[in-house]
Amino acid sequence: MIRKTFSVPPLGCNCSIIGDPVTKQAIVVDPGGAPERILQEVRAMGLTVVSIVHTHAHFDHFLASGAMKQATGAALCLHPDDLPLWDILEMQCRMFGVPYVPVPQPDYWLKDEERVAVGEMEGVALHTPGHTPGSMCFHFPAAKLLVAGDTLFRGGIGRTDLWGGDFDAIEQSIRERLYTLDADTAVVTGHGAETEIGLERETNSFVRA
Repeated sequence: MIRKTFSVPPLGCNCSIIGDPVTKQAIVVDPGGAPERILQEVRAMGLTVVSIVHTHAHFDHFLASGAMKQATGAALCLHPDDLPLWDILEMQCRMFGVPYVPVPQPDYWLKDEERVAVGEMEGVALHTPGHTPGSMCFHFPAAKLLVAGDTLFRGGIGRTDLWGGDFDAIEQSIRERLYTLDADTAVVTGHGAETEIGLERETNSFVRA
C-alpha cells in the first residue's frame, strides 16, 4: 500500500491518499481543503484518483471535493444518512465563518460492509454512526489500517453536539465495530495524531473496552 496522510485547512482535517503500488490507482479520503496541495501530492506519487471518499459530511472534510472531482473526474462517495448534512454544507460554512466552495451532489452512496477497491487492494466500508448519522470508517485488513474520520481520535472521540451527533451511537460504533479489530491496527484519525486500536481500548478517555 502507498499512503500519505497530511493536515489540510481550515480546521486541520487529515486527508489521506491511499494507492495501489501495482496499478497506481488511488482514493482520496476527506479532502478537507487545499485542493492544489492534494493534487500536487497525487501527481508526485504517480497515482490516478478513482474515488473521492468522505467519512462524513461536515464542511471541514469536503471543501476541496468539488475541485478534486473537476480535476480528476473521480466519483464523490458518501453514506446516504449524511445527505441532510451535505445539503446544508453552505450553512455549516457560514456558521464557522468559512467561505463556501460549491460542491456537486455525491455520485455514489456507500453501504455498510461493502468492498472498497483500490486497484488490487481491498478495504471494507464500516458504517459507524454517532459523530454524524452517516459516519463511515474504512478498514484495510491486509495493511492493518483504519481510516476513522472523526469517529475515533487519539485519546478521544468525535463531537456529538453538532448536527446529527449521538453519544450512545458513537459509543456503540466504537465498541462493536472498531475495538473488535486487531490491536495493532493503525488508526488515521480525522484530526491530530494517529493511534492504534489496542492503545485506545486501554486508554481512551471516553470509550474503553
